[in-house]
Amino acid sequence: MTTTATRRHRIILPAIAAGVGVAVIAVSANPFTVRAQDAAPEAAQSAPPQVPAAPAPPDPAAELAVKRDQTRAELETLSKSISLSSDKVSALQQSIADLDKSTQSIRQALIESAARRKTLDRQILESEKKLADLGVKQDGIRRSLHERRGLLAEVLAALQRMGRNPPPALLVTPDDALASVRSAILLGAVVPGIRKETDKLAADLANLAALQTASAAEKAGLTATMTNGIEEERRMDLLLAENDKLSRSNAAELAAEKKRSEELAGKATSLEGLVASMESEIASVRDAAAAARQAEENRKLMTDEQRAQAKALADSGVPDKNRIAPAYPFGELKAKLEVPVAGDILRQFGDADGTGHEAMGMTVATNPETVVTAPADGLVVFAGAFRSYGQMIILDTGDGYHLVLSGMETINTRQGKFVFSGEPLAVMGAKRVASATALALETDRPTLYIEFRKDGKPVDSRPWWTAKDTGKARNDS
Repeated sequence: MTTTATRRHRIILPAIAAGVGVAVIAVSANPFTVRAQDAAPEAAQSAPPQVPAAPAPPDPAAELAVKRDQTRAELETLSKSISLSSDKVSALQQSIADLDKSTQSIRQALIESAARRKTLDRQILESEKKLADLGVKQDGIRRSLHERRGLLAEVLAALQRMGRNPPPALLVTPDDALASVRSAILLGAVVPGIRKETDKLAADLANLAALQTASAAEKAGLTATMTNGIEEERRMDLLLAENDKLSRSNAAELAAEKKRSEELAGKATSLEGLVASMESEIASVRDAAAAARQAEENRKLMTDEQRAQAKALADSGVPDKNRIAPAYPFGELKAKLEVPVAGDILRQFGDADGTGHEAMGMTVATNPETVVTAPADGLVVFAGAFRSYGQMIILDTGDGYHLVLSGMETINTRQGKFVFSGEPLAVMGAKRVASATALALETDRPTLYIEFRKDGKPVDSRPWWTAKDTGKARNDS
């Protein structure tokens, strides 16, 4: 029996010692300390340890928010370290050079590039969320192991004392039968508990290793996605340069229009006043608006058969590339529009705006340098800075609707231009732009403000977005 007990000690102690050596965390409850005192006389004489009060459990939402901030900072550092090879840049430049240099082909290439960039932006956001969630789970396991470290150390110490100075037992001498029975009862009670704790420890360590492997795989995939994003960004820059060459008219005329629009923006006191002044005093906007209105009138004069044919053509995904009016009446586009950026909705129409009023539009938090696309076909009525809105674009989408976008850093369109749905219009900055539409937002991320207006009055945009783009507003720190 002596040999059996000694072997049991030799099996258990190294396993526990190895577990405690690797562990980083653990539980505060201690079911072993009461009986362990009977095993070693010197332990029985010492005062029982004071069990500290259990700390308050961490707030999962706050913990996830902190982890997402850490993840974003790491991704920002990673993005700065990624660069395209000279061969890749040359291949991109050659692909643009090989394009048919017509306005239609360049604009179609821009729309396709913007769609790819938005898809990559969404993938980066999803990877960011996954990495943050994996990080929180890893921290939870480490915290749990750390809290159990004291318990496992106490059990190990008690067994070590038993091994050095075993109590009287049949496995040592038959003189004290009572002590032998007590030792047998003690071992029978303690050893299963130790085995249970060891199994829990092994399971936690296995889970931790699996989470670390998943994090490494997600980071590798994210690096590839970010590299593709940088490549697509470079392609879009080249396409925008080509598009600018094709659409550029007299440089002096454009400069004069820009200066005049800035003067009108400085005088206007409301969005309605700004739109009215632009449509009456800026030649390119006035002419394009008149042409668009005429195209709308012509559409209303179509027969039902002609209207059905036009709708079928638009539904097939190949609407007229030379159109100067929306392919669809805006009122028919409910549940069909995509949000202009990939991001998280922070505030919806009707939510508190931080000033005691209700928000007149929705606010979306994005990652730095995210592309902003046109939600629908429309005429660019205004593109530039306007009062407390900051950089702003106003689209006339027909049917009495105007779409307002603000919070961007760089605008890549101009007033008087007719843009297609999905066409890139602007790029977000690195941080949130201070403006009246971004008050009381607990985030430093870039934020895009989107407002729909019908006959000059703000309306809720939620009915227009596709199901995948609608979501409950939430704060994102």
